[in-house]
Amino acid sequence: MTATASTPARARATAFLPRLALVLAALLATLFTAAGPAAAHAALTASDPKDGAVVATAPAQVTLSFSEQVAMGDDSIRVMDPQGKRVDTGELRDMCSGSTIRYGTALHSGLPNGTYTVAWQAVSADSHPVSGAFTFSIGAPSATQVTLPAQKAGGGPVGIAYGIARYAAYIGFTILIGGAAFILLCWHRGSAERPLQKLVLRGWVLLTASTLAMLVLRNPYTGSGKFADAFDLDGLKAVLDTKAGASLVSRLLLLGAAALFVAVLFGAYARRQQGGAAQDGNVEPFEGDGAGGTEPAADGRKDTSDLAFGLGVGGAVVAGGIAATWALSEHASTGVQPGIAMPVDILHLLAVATWLGGLAALLVALYKIPGIEREAVRRFSKVAFISVLVLVVTGVYQSWRQLGSWSALTGTSYGRLLLIKLALVGVLVGIAYLSRSWTARLVDSRAEAALVDVSRETQTDVSRETQRDVSRETSERETPAEEAEVEEAALVTVPADPRRAAQLARQRAARDNARSKRVRDADPGRAGLRRSVLAEAAVAVALLAVTTVLTNTEPGRTAELETGQGSTAATAVPNRPVKITLPFDTGGPQGKGTVRLELAPGRVGANGLHLWAENPDGQPLDLPEVKISFTLPAKEIGPLPVLPDRATPGHWSADGVQLPLAGEWRIDITVRTSDIDQTTVQKNVKIG
Repeated sequence: MTATASTPARARATAFLPRLALVLAALLATLFTAAGPAAAHAALTASDPKDGAVVATAPAQVTLSFSEQVAMGDDSIRVMDPQGKRVDTGELRDMCSGSTIRYGTALHSGLPNGTYTVAWQAVSADSHPVSGAFTFSIGAPSATQVTLPAQKAGGGPVGIAYGIARYAAYIGFTILIGGAAFILLCWHRGSAERPLQKLVLRGWVLLTASTLAMLVLRNPYTGSGKFADAFDLDGLKAVLDTKAGASLVSRLLLLGAAALFVAVLFGAYARRQQGGAAQDGNVEPFEGDGAGGTEPAADGRKDTSDLAFGLGVGGAVVAGGIAATWALSEHASTGVQPGIAMPVDILHLLAVATWLGGLAALLVALYKIPGIEREAVRRFSKVAFISVLVLVVTGVYQSWRQLGSWSALTGTSYGRLLLIKLALVGVLVGIAYLSRSWTARLVDSRAEAALVDVSRETQTDVSRETQRDVSRETSERETPAEEAEVEEAALVTVPADPRRAAQLARQRAARDNARSKRVRDADPGRAGLRRSVLAEAAVAVALLAVTTVLTNTEPGRTAELETGQGSTAATAVPNRPVKITLPFDTGGPQGKGTVRLELAPGRVGANGLHLWAENPDGQPLDLPEVKISFTLPAKEIGPLPVLPDRATPGHWSADGVQLPLAGEWRIDITVRTSDIDQTTVQKNVKIG
């Protein structure tokens, strides 16, 4: 909801909104234009040997390079031979230096020729598990029996359960913080209302339970993916030593402080509110303090300003601390400008909770508490408007930071989810505008007070009318005085017949609900506001779901980095040739050397091809035969054979090499050094 404005103010706001949109668009364009390389979610940027490489001799080790710091153990890198047997020593080597993040593992000596599989798994600095696999060959490619699990790290049933707990944590945080903020900023008297108390308490319970669940599931989520490992005490101890584990424990401690805050809010503070209301006759809503109306000491009400100030400061500290447990362990803690990103992320989370959690509190108040004052609704409208402004500013910065380029907005899963989130926010703001118009139609404060009086009187009327039924059954001939005595006695007695007592209880409940609903629906403006706020809440639930998925999705920066630098395939650049160099070893005498291939211009259509062969000394090597073929596995095209012509000793060329489609092509180069000695080496290249 947004603040209710007068007609001139609304006209000024209407004129200002297009200017604001232009400024934000210009700011966003500037940020994207100035974006530099960075990531959150670690990406594999290089490996040695490279994916698909064919090496002449067995390497002594396998190394992996990442875009950011990762947590790895001795079993994080596994190398398997064609039969699926591990050939690494199982000892992790930390080869990081400065900004270079590299880890490796040593291989056993004497490895035979064939295709080897490297599988790796790690936890990135933003607490999300990442994994992958690739192959390389020694001597020549061969068939392999290695079967890698289809489930990625962080997936499967454990990943689903962890994701549900993450979503529940966001909902609990939103309800707890937003509900308490609604009471302190908009409606002090709400602290004494049972429906709002239940809402905030349920938010606290939900956040606490989901945090405990995430802490228990953290070990299998980042490891084996088996629920049984949730009870592994050694694994839990290892989790506590990580940044994510420390954040979850810190959140639980802060929730203990939040419990104390809630106890004071619904205890001493609520009693002072009730005391002030009793001294005021429970007739008119409080006015004059601008934040809930409990202040005036001149007419005898209890002064709650000091307690409200203390609760506000303490609540803000606790809320900021809980929000920081996300900021310090997830996307904001790594990548571009973490020193700025973490405070911005905290503000973003607090603004979301204040807006959406306040919506939940307002919805409960509109449906369960007929006496909520118009001023409380208008105050929340202003608070929500400020929250939306904070969300816009912090959201623009976060979008730039996680995307880095306009292409990532539509070319990555993160960008597409972000577009869905932006659409939902737009829908939410549109519905909030309708809610603002309903707020303007609410009845004034004196009429609201009268409705409150009617609501309270009906509670007594229901009991009295029900007890009259009892008195009529007892005697239909009593005098008025006797009837009064019977009625007074019936108010404190219960019919002896249990069936009759149950029937009377149902009647009381039905009449109570009917009269309460009649009072609640007496103001058509309030009924319309309830419907629009309910629609806002429904969209908010979907928005939180998309946000939860977004926090667990690889950011656009990293996805593009992984597609570009992280790929082991050579990337074709327009108007620049693709150049690759591959070693070969046919096994015969003078069978070792390298081949260099150049494909120009390296794009769809006709290309020129040149190939040079050199011996280990770098001298031209005149081979008896060279064959080249191109295959596009994704489209099941090829192999397309190419027979180059010998230009000079050690140099072959071909014109008009046709590549019909863009994609990742595999180039196979068959080299024959004698009548019986030959080998095939291959490399993947990207053709644009």
